[in-house]
Amino acid sequence: MSRMPLEGLKVADFCWVAAGPIVTRYLADHGATVVRVESRAKVDPLRLDAPFTDGIAGENRSGFFANYNSSKYSIALDLNKPEAIAVALRLVQWADVVAENFTPGLMKRWGLDYESVVKIKPDVIYLSTSMQGQNGPHARHPGYGNNAVSLAGLTHITGLPDREAVMPYGAYTDFISPRFAVLALLAAIDYKRQTGQGQYIDVAQAETAVQFIAPVLMDCAANGAIFERRGNRDPYACPHGAYPCRGEDCWCVIAVFNDQQWSGLQEAMGDPDWARDMEFGTLLKRKANEDELDARISRWTRNYAPEEIMEMLQGRGVPSGVVHDCQGLYNDPQLKYRSYFVAIEHPEMGRHHYEGHAFRMSRTPGQLRAPSPLLGQHSHLVLTDILEMSDEEIARLVEAEALE
Repeated sequence: MSRMPLEGLKVADFCWVAAGPIVTRYLADHGATVVRVESRAKVDPLRLDAPFTDGIAGENRSGFFANYNSSKYSIALDLNKPEAIAVALRLVQWADVVAENFTPGLMKRWGLDYESVVKIKPDVIYLSTSMQGQNGPHARHPGYGNNAVSLAGLTHITGLPDREAVMPYGAYTDFISPRFAVLALLAAIDYKRQTGQGQYIDVAQAETAVQFIAPVLMDCAANGAIFERRGNRDPYACPHGAYPCRGEDCWCVIAVFNDQQWSGLQEAMGDPDWARDMEFGTLLKRKANEDELDARISRWTRNYAPEEIMEMLQGRGVPSGVVHDCQGLYNDPQLKYRSYFVAIEHPEMGRHHYEGHAFRMSRTPGQLRAPSPLLGQHSHLVLTDILEMSDEEIARLVEAEALE
């Protein structure tokens, strides 16, 4: 196998939950040595979140946690003990990159913030990713992606026009911000290779989400327009929505943006008389009769499986796709062909599937090299092989209860 692109990069990972661990997982799966610092006194909430293997809860049985922590080492330290802080500082001195995603101020309490670390590691690349950034009047507000997605305006524009706003699925910014943070880290790594200088990266997760509603913001700034919820509908397409198909809770999406696609949909439906009526003849007329149009299309789609609708329409140049549930994703032939889901043997969960990466580099491919670690699984290895501590030093840590 070709040399992995980040082989030799050393990362001290103080992250938890999702936004930070997703960042460091990219680094680990592409060759970096990533050491996660964890605690048994305050276990990463994701370790305690479902789904659990076989439905049995446990700090080492969460599929949620596992998915974001492949290829990493885990050391368990009680950072409320000065002896543990000393170990963390040695880990920082070893590392090229330090990453954390706590509420601003927590790392400073431990003496592990950027201002403290740069004094002992002047060329460090230090990443902080928090809900609203490291400074400003709201910087110290704690929260998760569920909060940031609303602060970024996405909740207001999501939902049906005649109902209250709904939050986009999950802690949405936790899944957006890591992609920005990884790119910033890679740029900093490249800069350090050229100049020998490190730098501090401050990623505000709410700000990364704002990038995705730029047209809405521009319309407001230029025209004073306030975006109103419109469900699945689009001002430039009709029909545009999710339509019921044969089976229980089975759906297929259809999007028609031009006359050619409308003709393709008419043909797939068997060119019914109603589709040739003048009230559906143009985009503007279809928009004016959209409720009726959606009802007629739904009566047609209910006769077919989602895959059948998708194939009929895509074969005629009409944008269409199956609405997958989780089982559908695992069985999707395209994802299977590209081996997107990767099965790895985990010491407690057994054979477990992880998400792969959405990009493939031909010369320097990434690889899920190991399963997610058990809590503190590699404490001794990190202390001996990475930090080169003696048996006497480790014994003193045990006696001080600095290791968990």
